[in-house]
Amino acid sequence: MAEAVEKIVIIGTHGGEDPERASLPFVVANAALAMDVQVTVILQGYAVTLVQKGVNGHIFAGGLPPLKELMDNYFAQGGKILVCTPCIKERKIEQGMLVEGATAVYGRDPFGNIIELAEIPNPDENPTKLPGVDRLGDFGA
Repeated sequence: MAEAVEKIVIIGTHGGEDPERASLPFVVANAALAMDVQVTVILQGYAVTLVQKGVNGHIFAGGLPPLKELMDNYFAQGGKILVCTPCIKERKIEQGMLVEGATAVYGRDPFGNIIELAEIPNPDENPTKLPGVDRLGDFGA
């Protein structure tokens, strides 16, 4: 039987207005890839500007590698970025203006990734055993 692959989805919402918050999703993503975790980064809101060609080369957060270096490493390790289509349309950014490896998607597309990754068990079939919890969502005294 094949070994299960660990997966994570990271959602970024900050752009160049906050270089540290813009960079941190890629710091975490690179660390996860280095641990053989499959990573998908989803960018929403102002964060979609980070994947516009030429932008990431101008974003530097103190104490962190430049964003361009973080993103180049992320792509080199096989990472992928999903970008909110309504968010890029609002900012007049077209798919052809995005860096290679970034794909514009509509709302339900990234959520399919999240649902698949969550692998949420049915609590009636596989109850979570935590102190004070009879079943997932039932918090007792």
